[in-house]
Amino acid sequence: MAAGGRAAFDVAVVGGGPAGMMAAIAAAERGARVVLLERLPDLGRKLRATGGGRCNLTNTRDRNVFLAAFGAKRRFVRPAIAAFDGEALRAFLVRRGVPTESPDGVHVFPASGRARSVADALEALLAERGVRVCAGTAVTRIETADGCVRGVGAAAAGWEARAVVLAGGGPSCPDLGGTDAGFGLAAALGHRLVPPVPALAGIAVAEAWVGECAGIVLPEVEIAVAAPGGARRRGQMLFTHRGLSGPAALDLSGDVAAALRGRGAVPLAVDLTPGTSRAAWERRCEEWREMAGRKRVRTLLGAVLPRALAERLAAAAGLDRDAACAHLPRARRARLADLIAALPLTAVGTDGFEKAMATRGGVALEDVAARTLASRVVRGLFFAGEVLDIDGPCGGYNLQWAFASGRLAGVAAARSSASGGVPSP
Repeated sequence: MAAGGRAAFDVAVVGGGPAGMMAAIAAAERGARVVLLERLPDLGRKLRATGGGRCNLTNTRDRNVFLAAFGAKRRFVRPAIAAFDGEALRAFLVRRGVPTESPDGVHVFPASGRARSVADALEALLAERGVRVCAGTAVTRIETADGCVRGVGAAAAGWEARAVVLAGGGPSCPDLGGTDAGFGLAAALGHRLVPPVPALAGIAVAEAWVGECAGIVLPEVEIAVAAPGGARRRGQMLFTHRGLSGPAALDLSGDVAAALRGRGAVPLAVDLTPGTSRAAWERRCEEWREMAGRKRVRTLLGAVLPRALAERLAAAAGLDRDAACAHLPRARRARLADLIAALPLTAVGTDGFEKAMATRGGVALEDVAARTLASRVVRGLFFAGEVLDIDGPCGGYNLQWAFASGRLAGVAAARSSASGGVPSP
């Protein structure tokens, strides 16, 4: 017990999600006295609900392929993943009695099919490692002196610590505890913030006809922000009553949300059959005209695309409902090929933080050392998980980042506390 009745620890971890729990475990395993503070009454609430309770933990993709999914931020992500990749995470969970499986050979889940089994294993390990857990405790400040961390404080309590790991998450899924409080703690200490926007959320579009196709799933499309250098994502897409969902749309939503800042709309282009070029579609339409003249255009198109969507495309190309292929003039063939290769839609919003599965934005990476996740602004402060300006696509990337960054930050924080609060550069 420190002077003034405040409990003293080597490391204080702020946030009880997967990144925070892993950070606390990693620090404790290296001999640090650790306190974990979580504002909710229980730990891992979002983890227990992820993937509809099934929990896509990571994936089996090659490390370089995995890192490439983070785009320009892959170099920052690399040290954490190199130290604790998907194989290491699976081995860690097996040792804790949580075997994993990959039904499709790519996506990895707990074999139990229950995210709760992962959260329970982490909580049990926290107890085994002697981590003091203070749930229902909202940290309101990180205390510093002479540019170094000295502890953390809540409304009516405080804890001394030589190192602090800030793993407060982001504002996605507020009903599961998502908050921007971690951003506020970082900003109060002088860290720059990239304005947060929702990521992995559905995209709302202006075109009302899309609602008529609600429920239609296309197994593979490529969606792009229709602007020079605009982001593009490939994968499954689902039409909804408001717009687009499915992995391709979810993966693009962060880019769309960022582009919508200060703008009312963002143009999109959807390649409905990315394996077939626009020119190939125009040739196919010409073949239909020559060889299947009596058949209706929408019938042949409906053999390739869902019927309701085929009818909508034919109408948009200016074709009557019963138009025969023989009466498919060159201009209509060109228009139909254009629509299939680059269906124009107008994004006007996303489902917002309320339904977003991740946050884009947060603590600027320039203020953090990738090799240790240590702050470049305050000595003894480390970051992990969603509080950083890192977000990946669907498919286990974000949870793997949470676990890996938590472990790296926890290890570095333990070393920092052991050396008197001076982290390695």
